[in-house]
Amino acid sequence: MRGATHAKWAACAVAVALAATACGGGDSGGGSGASGIVSSSWGDPQNPLEPANTNEVQGGKVLDMLFRGLKRYDPKTGAAKDMLAEKIETTDSTSFTITVKDGWTFSNGEKVTAKSFVDAWNYGANLKHNQKNAYFFGYIEGYDKTHPDKGDASAETLSGLKVTGERTFSVKLNQKFSTWPDTLGYAAFAPLPRAFFDNHSAWLSKPIGNGPYTVNSYTKGSKLEMRKWDGYPGTDKAQNGGVDLKVYTDNNTAYTDLTAGNLDLVDDVPASQLKNVKADLGDRYINTPAGIIQTLAFPYYDEAWNTPGAAKVRKGLSMAINREQITDTIFQKTRTPATDWTSPVLGADGGYKAGLCGDACKYDPAGAKKLVQEGGGIPGGQVKISYNADTGSHKEWVDAICNSVNNALGNDKACVGNPVGTFADFRNQITQNKMSGPFRAGWQMDYPLVQNFLQPLYYTNASSNDGKWTNAEFDKLVNEANAETDKAKAVDLFQKAEEVLRDQMGAIPLWYQNGSAGYSTRVSNVALNPFSVPVYNEIKVS
Repeated sequence: MRGATHAKWAACAVAVALAATACGGGDSGGGSGASGIVSSSWGDPQNPLEPANTNEVQGGKVLDMLFRGLKRYDPKTGAAKDMLAEKIETTDSTSFTITVKDGWTFSNGEKVTAKSFVDAWNYGANLKHNQKNAYFFGYIEGYDKTHPDKGDASAETLSGLKVTGERTFSVKLNQKFSTWPDTLGYAAFAPLPRAFFDNHSAWLSKPIGNGPYTVNSYTKGSKLEMRKWDGYPGTDKAQNGGVDLKVYTDNNTAYTDLTAGNLDLVDDVPASQLKNVKADLGDRYINTPAGIIQTLAFPYYDEAWNTPGAAKVRKGLSMAINREQITDTIFQKTRTPATDWTSPVLGADGGYKAGLCGDACKYDPAGAKKLVQEGGGIPGGQVKISYNADTGSHKEWVDAICNSVNNALGNDKACVGNPVGTFADFRNQITQNKMSGPFRAGWQMDYPLVQNFLQPLYYTNASSNDGKWTNAEFDKLVNEANAETDKAKAVDLFQKAEEVLRDQMGAIPLWYQNGSAGYSTRVSNVALNPFSVPVYNEIKVS
């Protein structure tokens, strides 16, 4: 999963002018920077850059440049295509035999073998390593021993993983999962070199991968420098000399730097600039559909939000939100009101179902007030919507939602925003179960499957189920959908699970988000992939 949103800039947040000097890296990026280097806005990731420990957007961008896995998602279509996988074979959707392509190495020269994957996956699944993406290995047999829900682990490695040759390994899942191979493009499944295990702290300070870029330097709170790896064996070689990711805590500052010629790329045009962006950038502005949905999640570990009547309150709040008005006036139609919990980029065959939310997602002030009252009223008498205030224009839309709710309920104090200073602090409060009311929960897909919009967020104890919602019927339907080899039948089961989510209003869907980016005259061939991440390796520098 990724907590969809952005940046932080810590030590360099003082003044716009710093963007082109101490923090902006005037020596190696920006409009007047070094030849062949792309400068791009960025935010510090929540955790160190380990593939199995990165489940948010900012760290994910780096891993996408630093690693290549068995599969890779097509930058245009999102389709899962073989990368390091020569073949993935199965006869029963439970046992798989994987052959790794020959000729691949890490940037330190070490060969990428079957063991590189098996060791990495065992590390990620091991309870004692506390990796945030451990859940992704939960389908592999033996996960309950290496990562039990309670108590100590009774095994160090997954019994369902076996190295059978230098380039072959077998995987046995604990249930049928017909589309499991398509998940293997996610960064958690990347291979790791021996250097990761032999000197872990050194590796974390300067990660070594097998992708088209290497890490040149990283100063937390300021800048991460990636450089083209000339020895990269893949066909998707970098078309530039490198990428400097510069940390910003305010996307307005990044946008100002872009228009001033001090930055090459922003991948998050602030809402306040959407009225001007076409005039400022012309055809250098990108506005394209992406696999992102914004929702409001609830803390079900707080008993006040887990009462029998709370579902009516949540549904009432959903009906009190005028999505059309907010997406039109604040986001200038770069968002579309959500009517299900997935994304239109999946297409109808892939699981998107327009209108699945029904009346619960339609603006109905009178109905909203009635439902909130029937549900026992808002817990504590006031909704406080938490969000990170550093970027993403979250204050604007949270304030707009609260205005809408207050108007619908006839109470100007029914809803207020609750800003948290930085994305990292916001995420830390969430992962420590410190939310006392609804909080923004943007989701950027990890892989283009309907399963990815439902299971990681709402399945019991799933990796990104930040609100800790749980429902046995939902879990049962997801399990059945995963086991189904007929895609149409699997999609139908996932949508039945989604209806359970709707009936309980486990989270309030807000809007589908487009990818929104802008770039300088210095670069070309700039695009966002279906995940809304710049395709950095294809950018050319004039």
